[in-house]
Amino acid sequence: MGIELELHSGRPAHKGSSRDTLLRSSYEHGEALARVLSTLDRRGSGKLAWVDPYGDTLFNEQEAQVARQEVSALTQRCSGDAQKAALLDLAELLEACAETPGSYLWFID
Repeated sequence: MGIELELHSGRPAHKGSSRDTLLRSSYEHGEALARVLSTLDRRGSGKLAWVDPYGDTLFNEQEAQVARQEVSALTQRCSGDAQKAALLDLAELLEACAETPGSYLWFID
């Protein structure tokens, strides 16, 4: 199980037909990202706890703005360089999403 990330300029279409809106992506850290996000309390109040490890999750720019504040605390719980690299990619994409009106960050299982 891994979680890939795609930043889209608008709400993405179904898998395979969403390339028209694709701005950036991160596919190389999926397993590490899934492991670090799995440490979150799913009943917690954080946005990153909303990420479904078994299905797709979309964040709009407002949700990305809130979620990027959670990444630094999550970095403290990392168990290695792979998880830190995954969170660095996540932080960059959350920031880009938060700064791009109408964009979405897609967490793809």
